[in-house]
Amino acid sequence: MFEKQNSAVSIFNTHTEAEDAIRELQKSGFDMKKLSIMGKDYHSEEHVVGYYNTGDRVKYWGKLGAFWGGFWGLLFGSAFFFIPGFGPIVVGGPLVSWIIGALEGAVVIGGLSAVGAGLYSIGIPKDSILKYETSLKSNKFLLVAHGTGEEVEHARKILVATKATETTVHNV
Repeated sequence: MFEKQNSAVSIFNTHTEAEDAIRELQKSGFDMKKLSIMGKDYHSEEHVVGYYNTGDRVKYWGKLGAFWGGFWGLLFGSAFFFIPGFGPIVVGGPLVSWIIGALEGAVVIGGLSAVGAGLYSIGIPKDSILKYETSLKSNKFLLVAHGTGEEVEHARKILVATKATETTVHNV
């Protein structure tokens, strides 16, 4: 369905730590169109969640609206999913199209969610996906840098210097 890709995946405990890492990647010249971020959005009835796209400007509401809204313009694609077992998940970057492709293609990989199927379709191993799904369920954030081996290694060097709890490279 999708071409498998090299990727570096980092897990962050907070959106602030993920935001700092995105800034570091941007400062280093990493192509923001090859970066995906994913995390739960904490919403309640008092915090309406939604977003809309007007051209290249996206407006977003929710508890983490300032965080997510600040990065929609940098990343290639954005989506809000409600995934059983996870709840509300906000995704920005190329990972959006991979998740949608997994959903539209009815790709079901035993034991994986739509998020996991999207990651699996680009070559991330199932055991790593289960760890990433657990991290998301624990309210952590995933930052995924995609690209050539050289681009991913460049991103890895930057990400290991951030407050990521873990950074793993997956080469295909």
